Amino acid sequence: MTANDPAVPPADAGGGAGGDASAAAATGAASGAADPSAASGSASASSSAASGSASEHAFSARGGEAGYGEERESAEERGKENPLALKVEELILGAARTYTPFQAARAADVPMDLAARFWRAMGFADIGQARALTEADVLALRRLAGLVEAGLLTEATAIQVARSTGQTTARLAEWQVDSFIAGLTVSPEPGMSRMEVTYPLVELLLPELEEFLIYVWRRQLAAATGRVVQAQDDEEMVDRRLAVGFADLVGFTRLTRRLEEEELGELVEAFETTAADLVAAHGGRLIKTLGDEVLYVADEAGTAAEIGLRMIETLSGDETMPELRVGLAFGTVTTRMGDVFGNTVNLASRLTSIAPKDTVLIDGALKEELTAVGDAPHSEKDSAAGAGYRFALQPLYQRPVRGLGVVEPWLLGRRG
Repeated sequence: MTANDPAVPPADAGGGAGGDASAAAATGAASGAADPSAASGSASASSSAASGSASEHAFSARGGEAGYGEERESAEERGKENPLALKVEELILGAARTYTPFQAARAADVPMDLAARFWRAMGFADIGQARALTEADVLALRRLAGLVEAGLLTEATAIQVARSTGQTTARLAEWQVDSFIAGLTVSPEPGMSRMEVTYPLVELLLPELEEFLIYVWRRQLAAATGRVVQAQDDEEMVDRRLAVGFADLVGFTRLTRRLEEEELGELVEAFETTAADLVAAHGGRLIKTLGDEVLYVADEAGTAAEIGLRMIETLSGDETMPELRVGLAFGTVTTRMGDVFGNTVNLASRLTSIAPKDTVLIDGALKEELTAVGDAPHSEKDSAAGAGYRFALQPLYQRPVRGLGVVEPWLLGRRG
């Protein structure tokens, strides 16, 4: 059913603007309290028209008589919007705003309450019943719900897919705008507004960035799928044994008080870029960056150890960088939505907090992994024998670690 279907009440019917990512972003979970049966697209034309009015009233952010008050206000709001901004939005989304959230849900034949949950999971703001969505929003909603209907995804998993995709792409979009679009759209000559410069720039960049995003996603998907195929069993994919590493800049809080905002931003970007490059180059996987801290994992203890030492060696040679400390632990890790959880992660974080400046501390389990494969000596006697070990280990005093009991950290170094 489309917005022009005669079964749609007149208050629902008009046309005029669109939304995919940012408009869907506007779709915002369009609300959340409507009666699912009232919002169901499978109802007959007459019951759909009747329930549409009630459902739109329930999902209105403002109230007023069902449908009419919301339509009038959204038209007033549209009149206040910058026409050039709408033009850029339409270019990016590929269509003009056409649907209200209720109409989009009905056109996709998805209950309004489920549509609202999908939109919220994607990170889209509540918009009441403003007309802000496009045919692409309808198609995306239909596809996601179709995966659930076909039994390929559970509803909970579909919500996770929507949330993880929304969070990842939101951060990517913000970074792209902050990093180069904002800089490139500075007016090249007097009299030109930023918006006038933005349109042709976005028109040129959009197809290239879209193709590049798909390419990188496919490469990452291929790598992640390969890890699943190589896993011994399903349980190993949920609770896996991994090496976990935290790298933390020392004295970052003091730096935030001393440096200008621009200088601080440049320092953080340099740290994150260096860390991400080293993690990728040596076979690890970057989980997340937190400004002054980086979390990464590796399948092999030796890989995680090499990355940790490389970070120390690289950043210690940069006079603009503060000291770094790294904590590594090995053990069972729970993975969810691209993140990692569990005692192993907590232990790596605690080791980082007690590590001396410009050093790498590891736990006993990671030490055992290194010695088992011959990357480090079992004992001082083995070390003195001069075998071809990659790493040197120095035991430190046992100490209590908050929430994890007593641990025996080891200082990791290079041979020679």
